[in-house]
Amino acid sequence: MNTTGILNPHLLSLLARIRHTNRLAIVDHAFPFWPEIETVDLSLVRGIPTIPQVLDAFVPGFKIGPVFMAEEFNRHNTPEQQAEFQRALGGAAITFEPHVEFKQRVPEAIGLIRTGDETMYGNLIIESA
Repeated sequence: MNTTGILNPHLLSLLARIRHTNRLAIVDHAFPFWPEIETVDLSLVRGIPTIPQVLDAFVPGFKIGPVFMAEEFNRHNTPEQQAEFQRALGGAAITFEPHVEFKQRVPEAIGLIRTGDETMYGNLIIESA
């Protein structure tokens, strides 16, 4: 029985199948459902867990490449919120693009993790290095 690290078997299975250049979307509680993309729903209640909390759980063992976020994230969130996401991403380079363009990348993801996060435009797509 796994007693440390990530305990959710569905999440572990998804993370174990991500290979070089595969993409993973990590999104808030209100993000649209994409039936063609495997979704691991970790949302418990509004605000739990946050996207940075989810990142804290798996980034230490994950090789992050490019990260994509909506440019609106920077306009709608405080410098402290922005720094929290950057910290949780381990300093990975983030490409900011219009939200409409960001959403066009979602079908390229092999999986989607839904959180309880409420951060405006805090959704992100991580590409494995």
